[in-house]
Amino acid sequence: MFVHLISSKKFHNNFLYAIEIQTVVGPMIAVADEQDLCLLSFLDAKNVADEVQRLCRMRSSNITLGYTEPIVSIQQELKEYFQHGLADFKTPISLFDSLFYQTVWQALQVIPFGQTCSYKQIAQAIKHPSAFRAVARANAANRYAILIPCHRVINADGALGGYSGGIERKKWLLYHEEQLAIHIK
Repeated sequence: MFVHLISSKKFHNNFLYAIEIQTVVGPMIAVADEQDLCLLSFLDAKNVADEVQRLCRMRSSNITLGYTEPIVSIQQELKEYFQHGLADFKTPISLFDSLFYQTVWQALQVIPFGQTCSYKQIAQAIKHPSAFRAVARANAANRYAILIPCHRVINADGALGGYSGGIERKKWLLYHEEQLAIHIK
């Protein structure tokens, strides 16, 4: 169930490639190099422009329009996710964040399709029970919407909490997964 995590790799190409992907809940941007997806976000997410700039700085790269194998892969997987409830993404992603963030993101991928978990439960799962605020920050820093399912994390009281793609979109994604999970079983 884990997205393929790749970290600490050498970057050989000075270009990243980007496309816009239309989905039923709004347009997304996919940015990738030749091997890995580097960003998947909703175009109207509140931090998408900052994330793209940060990515370019960290990779010493420029972005151009174009397709790579990871972009073609994620485009197909998103289609399957929205139509049939794909829960196991295979598109490789590139992580260059702290070990703590990567640990949180791995824990997010264990949340079953169609279910939710609280920030506190994630903190307990990664053996840092008092770090639920840090878990929330890591959740907010996730650059892989849907692939690393930060939308499945809710407040301990059951409230939805924040989502950079917007609360209405988070509600839609949770409902979508809940309905499809019933049919997948």
